[in-house]
Amino acid sequence: MYAAGNGPAAFLLRNILFTTAFSLRKILVRDTAFSYYDRRLQGGPASEVFKVIAKEGFPFILGAAAVLLILVVLPGFILVVLAALVLVLFIWFFRDPERNIPSDPHAAVSAADGRVVEVCETELNGVKYKKVGVFMNIFSVHVNRAPFTGTVKSVEHINGKFVNAAKKEASIINERNIVTFDTEAGPLVVVQVAGLVARRTVCSAEAGDLLSTGERFGMIKFSSRVDHYFPMSFEIKAKEDDRVRAGETVIAVYGKDGEKGEDLV
Repeated sequence: MYAAGNGPAAFLLRNILFTTAFSLRKILVRDTAFSYYDRRLQGGPASEVFKVIAKEGFPFILGAAAVLLILVVLPGFILVVLAALVLVLFIWFFRDPERNIPSDPHAAVSAADGRVVEVCETELNGVKYKKVGVFMNIFSVHVNRAPFTGTVKSVEHINGKFVNAAKKEASIINERNIVTFDTEAGPLVVVQVAGLVARRTVCSAEAGDLLSTGERFGMIKFSSRVDHYFPMSFEIKAKEDDRVRAGETVIAVYGKDGEKGEDLV
């Protein structure tokens, strides 16, 4: 193996492997404490297995780890370094940290990490909504969470294009999943939009599922966009260019006692 010996290459490789291991440790404990698997994502009762990586990332991570182990034994020092970097990238991309979900039952949180790129009033299927669009770059956490407590009414997949998800037109021309919730405030819609790099939207929720605010329901692989369509009774708190965190950042508040929400900021 390359780690053996005392030559310059062996010394450099030992340092790279040590740095990689140290980086992985920081990633796995970075955002917050470990948590148990969600019942929905686990497909059964919560177990005592620590969850810090989204399950959708395991094929990528294990594949990169297998390639790394092969290259450590076989010739190709530069390839070993590249494989180590790819492994770290996959683990970083598919991280799934816990979030501090607001206790206020009237608060709606962002469904995605990223930057707010659109805040407006619009219509969807003939119904007027307040829209908040969040763009995720490749370095964002890509696990999506329910913005508000409600029952999943439907999940619809729409085929489409793969233009830059930061553009407004991506909401209506790109491939996407449309998840509609029945909430106490009325229909609330979350749209997972595929992007230029992201070609795979994943929704684990099904019609009839009851999701609490901040509960995981899917992810988008390798950067994209999530659009929130809130009923008009919500007051929008988010502004364009705000940085938000899924399940944690309050982007809208439901008008208490059914009163109409205030105007957009």
